Formats: sequence, structure tokens, C-alpha cells
Amino acid sequence: MPRLLVRDRLTWLTYAQIATWGYFLYGFSPVVPLLRDEQHTSRTVASLHGTAFAVGGVLSGLLLPPLARRFGRAALTWGGLVGVSAAAVGLLLSHPLAATLTWAVVGSISGGFVVNGVTAVLADHHRDGGAAAISEANAGAAGAGVIAPVVVGAAVGAGLGWRPGLAVTAGIIVLVAVAAVVFRIRVPAGAPAVSKTAGGRLPKPYWLAWVSLLATGSVEVCLNLWVADVLRTHARVSPAGATAAVSAMVVGLFVGRLAGSRLVLRLPSTAVLFAALALSGAGFTAFWFATVPWLALSGLVVVGLGNALHYPLGMALAVEHSAGQPDVAVARTSYAVGLSFGGAPFLLAVIADRVGPHLAFLLVPVFLAVSAAAVAGLRRRVGPPDGAFVVSAPAVSPPARS
Repeated sequence: MPRLLVRDRLTWLTYAQIATWGYFLYGFSPVVPLLRDEQHTSRTVASLHGTAFAVGGVLSGLLLPPLARRFGRAALTWGGLVGVSAAAVGLLLSHPLAATLTWAVVGSISGGFVVNGVTAVLADHHRDGGAAAISEANAGAAGAGVIAPVVVGAAVGAGLGWRPGLAVTAGIIVLVAVAAVVFRIRVPAGAPAVSKTAGGRLPKPYWLAWVSLLATGSVEVCLNLWVADVLRTHARVSPAGATAAVSAMVVGLFVGRLAGSRLVLRLPSTAVLFAALALSGAGFTAFWFATVPWLALSGLVVVGLGNALHYPLGMALAVEHSAGQPDVAVARTSYAVGLSFGGAPFLLAVIADRVGPHLAFLLVPVFLAVSAAAVAGLRRRVGPPDGAFVVSAPAVSPPARS
């Protein structure tokens, strides 16, 4: 029987909250090659911005459980948005490598608070429809991400540099906060509960979902940070065009997450994730062999369609197999995301400095294979997830209405 997803004001607010992070993330990722040119560094040094995001992700995972217990999800989510806004403004005003790395860390920590807060709220609020809601929320983030590289690329093409396009993030966050006040939408505090049967420990199936997130996160961050470089060097795309062309992949993310939210209401999440991994592999093959812009961009759209469901389904599977501990589960996934952001692009950059970015990109199908192996192990599991969505504490309150 298909599961239902009923969207209310709280749902739409959380979608908007995560979309602002999507704008910042997808706006910043394609400017790393431009930063390399501006700061006169190697690809390896420029990839430290990915490492900075990784450090922020790990710190976010460490800080989130105690801060969520102390202040609740609502304060943590809004505080994260304030931090993302500060990072956007900080990058507007900063030029040295140390400063841009610092603001990348701040943005990553803050974005982790937003993503984890929104994911936990949607999982609790929609229960059986949680996977679909998480997919739609990430579709909204991808939708904002479609716009961000275009805006940043247009600013570069106009001679303004990339910073004004990214600084728009702060204005978007202000608008989201104003809308929450005007429509009187309250994000539930939602202090995390620990399953009495689990004792705070996460079961083995959770860690298979965690490994899948680590691998697919590596795929996405490598593509986000370095696909513009490959477009410039292998497909003969201009710097401004390559920056804006990242939107081709994000268009696929947006469409894929919208379509995927319907699929996961009808099909097992593991089956849909397998199909998504295969689609990513097919799109990457077309992109990697392309020597002309139109074929490379077409491949990126297909890659985006597949990548669309890697993160939301990985998160949903992690929550489902967390023994009734959604907040602990999403906090631990920050480590996977952090490690992928730090390790994968740095490894790719080191290889790229020796053999070029095109050959180095063959790491991507390796990561896809690792994710598929983890999902296969999870799929062999028989029966319902351990304590799926067993959350003590009161049910999430509906949003206040005007």
C-alpha cells in the first residue's frame, strides 16, 4: 500500500530552510577552480576548501547531539542558518586562503545543523512518509542549487567576480525568517530521545547505510568541486561557462529528487537507490568520454538524475535503521559527509596534479561501486528496520497557524 505524504506549513518551512543551504553549497562548490586561479595555488591546495567542509562536517556531528539536547532542533536549525549567512558575507569580504578556508568551515558546521535539524524534523513529522519528505526537501535544495551556479557564473561573466552571487544567500535567509514570523510557523524544539532498547548504540544495518553515504558523498563532492575543471580542460568550456554549467548536474538533482519522492512512496528504498547508482554510472560514462560541451553537459544531467537520490535515501535508510534514534543517526551521518568532503576531493586533487583531472575522475565509479556493495548488504536484511521511527517524547506539534 502506498505511503502518504501530507505537506503542511512546517513541511514547506523546512523545505525553504534546507534550500538556503543548497544555494550556498552549490554556489560555492564550482568556484574552487576560480579560487585556485585567484589565489595562485595548486589543485591540491585549492582542494583544502573541501577539507575545510569536512572539518566543519565532523565538528557539526560532534556538536549536534549535546546542542540539540540543550537547545532543541528549532534553535539549532535557525542558528545554523545564521551561521550560513555569516559565512556567505564573510566570503564576500575575504580573499586570503586562510580566510576563505575559515569561512568554509563555518559554513559547513552551520549547514550541518540545518540539514540534520530539517532531516530529523521531517522524519518525526511525517513518519512513514519521511523518506519522501526528505527527498522533496533535498529536491528544494537542488532547485536552489540550479540557480546558484548560474547567478555566480553570470557575476563572473559580468566582471563582478563570484562573491556577490554567493552573498545572495544572506538575503534569502532573511526572507525565510520573515516568512516564518509572518505565517507563525514554529519548528518544534524536538529534544532527541534515545531508544530504551538500543541504549544509545546504533545497530549494524545503520552502519551499512553510513558507508553508502560516505561513498556517495565522495561522488557528489568530487563532482561539485572539480567538474568545472574537467569541463575547462577536456570539453573546451570557458571558465565562466564551466562554472555556470554545473547547473546541468543540479538540474538533474532537482528533477530526480522530485520524481524519486514519488518512487519511494511505492518501492523499497534500497531498490530505488540501486537504480539511482546505476543511472549515475551511466551518466558519468557519457560525461567522462565527452570531448564536446553538449555531450558533457548531457552526461552531467544524467549524473544529476542518479545522484539526486543518493543522499536523501541514504539519510532515510540511516534513520530507519537507527533503533528509534533519529537525532543520533543524523548526527553520526555528519561524520560520513565530513570524511567524504575532506578525503575524496583531496585524494582526487593529489592524483589530478600528477595525471590530470580527467584521469583522476575515474575515482568516481569506484565510489559508486562501494555504495552499491553497502546497499546490497543492507538489502539482504530480512524484516522491518530495527525500531523504525520509534520515538519517545510527544509527537511533533503541528505548526501554529495564523
